[in-house]
Amino acid sequence: METFEHLLYQLHLSYLHARKNKRNTNNQLRFEMYQEEGLMQLAKAIYERKYTPKPCIAFIIHKPVMREIFAADFTDRIVHHLLYRCLYPIIDLKLINDTYSCRVGKGTLYGINRVGKFIRSCSNNYSKETYILKLDIQAYFMNMQHQIIYDKVLAMLPEKKQNYLGISKETILYLLKQTIFNPIKENCRIKGSRRDWDGLPTSKSLFHYPNTTGLPIGNLTSQVFGNVYMNDFDHLVKKELGIKYYGRYVDDMVFVNNDKNYLQSIIPKLSDFLLSTLKLTIHPNKIVLVNANEGIQFLGQIIKPYRNYVSNRTKNNFYQAIQKINKTMAEVPEFSWQQLCDIRAILNSYLGILQHAATFNLRKNMMSRLIGRFYDFFFVSKKLDKVIINEDFWLWHFSPSYRFIN
Repeated sequence: METFEHLLYQLHLSYLHARKNKRNTNNQLRFEMYQEEGLMQLAKAIYERKYTPKPCIAFIIHKPVMREIFAADFTDRIVHHLLYRCLYPIIDLKLINDTYSCRVGKGTLYGINRVGKFIRSCSNNYSKETYILKLDIQAYFMNMQHQIIYDKVLAMLPEKKQNYLGISKETILYLLKQTIFNPIKENCRIKGSRRDWDGLPTSKSLFHYPNTTGLPIGNLTSQVFGNVYMNDFDHLVKKELGIKYYGRYVDDMVFVNNDKNYLQSIIPKLSDFLLSTLKLTIHPNKIVLVNANEGIQFLGQIIKPYRNYVSNRTKNNFYQAIQKINKTMAEVPEFSWQQLCDIRAILNSYLGILQHAATFNLRKNMMSRLIGRFYDFFFVSKKLDKVIINEDFWLWHFSPSYRFIN
């Protein structure tokens, strides 16, 4: 079994990973004030097998769609990162190449490019009749069975391997059980009001599922387990059914083939496998079967012959973000550096997404909607792919000491 000191060391490394992009959250700042004591207490609880996940915070978001979120306590995020660091290298080797979510070197853009390559290859650069089948799982994270998740992760771990980054297999399995089987809906605090859930279908809320089912959307471990859960399905598609042109991002699946009838014929087979082995159901209203020349929407882009466009949802969200920035620019008399960094992050995230599709005119149009005061604080690159803070302007107008230093 690992030593207490080594467990503490690995928890400290996991803490450093967990705090990235979370350094300004209240939960993280509270932990950082007493991080040595907090890590000692966490290590002691794990070492003595007394670790229990703390209550998470449940709330509703509306972007990109209305969704229920259970945000884990920062202490538990450290445990999630420890599990990820120990298990990801092993799990990743077991997955097919064309599972794109939450994997190093992959992601949404990789998935979009792969599906585009599938279509060009299968259609011989759009010279042959080619069809695209797109499927979606109904309430994927809500319907994942805890015991199936645990069994599948356990099956991926080599029998003879007894330590992971110096952490014993016994400890890893203990933390897996505590994380997967955590009755999250009974161990949470509501942020806001329960009326916030009005309008959210019951099928999309963990409060309407048994304690043996469902994972919280957003946790790092949930994303990894989402890849693991359907891994056997992925191998069935690629190896047993022999479908070369197949890719999956979480529960969004794309199949490309020259034979439309064949794609139609495999839907019942796929549905039977998912229901019988994973207790999952294909969403009946999200089965799409189209000619490749018509294009297919996948991961926020519409993949068409020789060019890609962004979805209307992305356009609308970008437009609303521009409106919100204009409102802030018009109403806030003095900007802190953090406020400017937040505005930059919002715009650069959209510009970063849009630059990979045929959107130059769209970006030009959107950026032209920003009010004049915005351009006092920011520069925009000629390619319209990023914004840069005008640091000298901000320092001169809002730093009390700058004008005397220079």
